[in-house]
Amino acid sequence: MSIRRKTPVQVDTVEPAACSVDLRLSILRRVPFFSGLAEIEIRKINEQFREYGFQPGEPIYFSGETAAGLYVVASGQVKLLRHSLGGQDVLLDILKPGDYFGSLSTLVDDVYPDTAQAHTAVCVLRISSDTFRTLLQQYPSVALAVLDITAKRLQESQEIIHRLSTDSVEQRIAAVLLKLAHKLGEISDEGILIQMPLSREDLAQMTGTTTETASRIISQLQKEGLVHTGRQWMAITNKPGLEKIAGIADTA
Repeated sequence: MSIRRKTPVQVDTVEPAACSVDLRLSILRRVPFFSGLAEIEIRKINEQFREYGFQPGEPIYFSGETAAGLYVVASGQVKLLRHSLGGQDVLLDILKPGDYFGSLSTLVDDVYPDTAQAHTAVCVLRISSDTFRTLLQQYPSVALAVLDITAKRLQESQEIIHRLSTDSVEQRIAAVLLKLAHKLGEISDEGILIQMPLSREDLAQMTGTTTETASRIISQLQKEGLVHTGRQWMAITNKPGLEKIAGIADTA
């Protein structure tokens, strides 16, 4: 795997579909509904997954397609998008290795509610919906975990809708940056470093605003010393200040 250095981050060049067995097993152990299983069970489940590679911007599936599989990110990052009634693409989430997406449903005629797209070069693991339903029957603990996770995701979706309808754009952008920092951030000399391609268009899609507005607010946050940005990265340099804007109490 080749490595390109960029200050202050190190960017890995991911080879799609280059998932070793050790990597696959390591990733599947991190999936929440598989984490309680024994090693021999994880190895059996690994045999049911197939791996696929996608280049940046390439679709993995589209909203409205028959939900034929469950996916797990093995390397790289994946974007989940949903087309709004207003004609905009809303960026729901950016997924990292170990995150899952696609269908958790046991309904045969279910469809994908969102579009999945490679954000960077990615390797994903896929299990068919039929095979996943069989796993739920074989492992009751997995089925119970899926129910809990589905309920949690519904709650998170409702919180996103609430923020989009009640918060200012500045509040929404601050909240999204904090969410990305919690999920993808690393402590560095720059602050909490979010090492990923994060365009103004991405931020606009995640917060229901225009690219121009997102760019203006990020510039203002930089002037106020709350964030620092560069190519392929962003760093939060004043987390309490950003939490104040977002209306989130400092839990530190």
